[in-house]
Amino acid sequence: MATITAVVNLDLPGPTISRHVYGHFAEHLGRCIYGGFWVGEDSDVPNVRGIRRDVVDALRALGIPNLRWPGGCFADDYHWEDGIGPRDQRPRMVNSHWGDVVEDNSFGTHEFMDLCELLGADAYISGNIGSGSVREMSDWIEYLTRADDSPMATLRRANGRDEPWKVPFWGLGNEAWGCGGNLRVEQFASLARQYATYTRDHADNRVYRIAAGAHEDDYHWTETLMRSFDPLDRDDRPATPFQAVSLHYYTRTGSWAEKGKATEFSTDEWYLALSRASWMEELVARHSTVMDRYDPAKKVGLVVDEWGTWWDVEPGTNPGFLYQQNTLRDALVASVHLDAFHRHADRVVMANIAQTVNVLQAMILTDPESGALVLTPTYHVFEMNRGHHDAAALDVHLKGAPEKEVDGRTLGLVSASASTRGDSALVSLSNLDADTAHTVTLDLRGRDVVGHRARVLTAPELAAHNTASAPETVAPRDHDDVRLRDGRLEIDLPAHSYVTLELTLSPTPSQPLVPR
Repeated sequence: MATITAVVNLDLPGPTISRHVYGHFAEHLGRCIYGGFWVGEDSDVPNVRGIRRDVVDALRALGIPNLRWPGGCFADDYHWEDGIGPRDQRPRMVNSHWGDVVEDNSFGTHEFMDLCELLGADAYISGNIGSGSVREMSDWIEYLTRADDSPMATLRRANGRDEPWKVPFWGLGNEAWGCGGNLRVEQFASLARQYATYTRDHADNRVYRIAAGAHEDDYHWTETLMRSFDPLDRDDRPATPFQAVSLHYYTRTGSWAEKGKATEFSTDEWYLALSRASWMEELVARHSTVMDRYDPAKKVGLVVDEWGTWWDVEPGTNPGFLYQQNTLRDALVASVHLDAFHRHADRVVMANIAQTVNVLQAMILTDPESGALVLTPTYHVFEMNRGHHDAAALDVHLKGAPEKEVDGRTLGLVSASASTRGDSALVSLSNLDADTAHTVTLDLRGRDVVGHRARVLTAPELAAHNTASAPETVAPRDHDDVRLRDGRLEIDLPAHSYVTLELTLSPTPSQPLVPR
């Protein structure tokens, strides 16, 4: 069993890891909205005004910080006025991107904002630039956030909502390089400035505007958007037209036509998926470097608002619904991504895993026949990481960690990140080795540790996953393989596992490290 050392200076906090890095994404796609979040008020499934109660409870347990809606590609076909007013009078539309099904618009603006209030989550709305108009977007933000007797506020009251909502995050289009209009970046940069100008702050609602950014390693897209900003190095600079740019990247082991199987994969494919997931670190670093040229003070945020695994759909399901199982491999893909976001907390201000329920790398799966709710392995990684929300990032210096050459890249087989808040700290450790356990020696410096608790997420099989009949196949449990030795903590990482270590810190340096 190899031994690895991780040096953590507990007294040198870095930038804050925004809780919004743990954001989620809900698109009108497959069974994410309908059958996932929304069952209707007449459903036998317990609900609050048509919204599934158990889904809300599960997501509240994660401390869900924000929810992105209505897309995705759907956003640039969506006209918000079709989704307000009496549900039985709302016009229908064709969801041409996802299954070519008819959308009845029964879940619209009021239902989404009600969902956000039930979740205690901030709303992140993606506006329609691809097929919409400047006026349409301007009217939508007025409808949502204005308090007086303006035309849109009056219309909102007529539809049953007196008080305005808070909408802190607004997306200016989605994937403008593809389904959002097939635009050249120079075209989109001009449109984004224009639309941002009319996405106004009303009363005390301050909107954080996020311009649709690059696909994977399109650094030219990011550079062009950054060049479109007004100068950022003047104290008296005018407000920038948008406050962040986005980035999209999905992990797969095959081509876009054949992306790889969710539950049937070889050990080589295990490593290939994790190697490709680790590319996120490079993508974030290089896009950040481009942004640094124009914004060295890091006033503009990078928002990774679509990320996760994208596998072939489960056999027998609609190929346009993107329903896939979620295994232990997906959980470690998530942990690798989250470690990268933690390490780049100075620039990455938000991220949104795709998607929350029943689509792609979901937190939750709902059984369409029994109505049962299943928490996925990825859900558990998010829950185990709650201690990182709004905590100060800590550098983790790994020494002696094993590596493996995969697909022309070097994959570190142990990934780690850490953070601190008050008199506590959280260390997250991923063992990506499919077959071998490793021991990590934690050299914790700068503050005394007076207690600890470890938890582990693993399973006997690499493709282990949860189902309605076996919902606890992959679930966290207490991990007792932690020892105090020579003033340091040793922790054993089982093969293919995810481990978190919660530390209780002394406010004074005089108390010794003791095992809990």
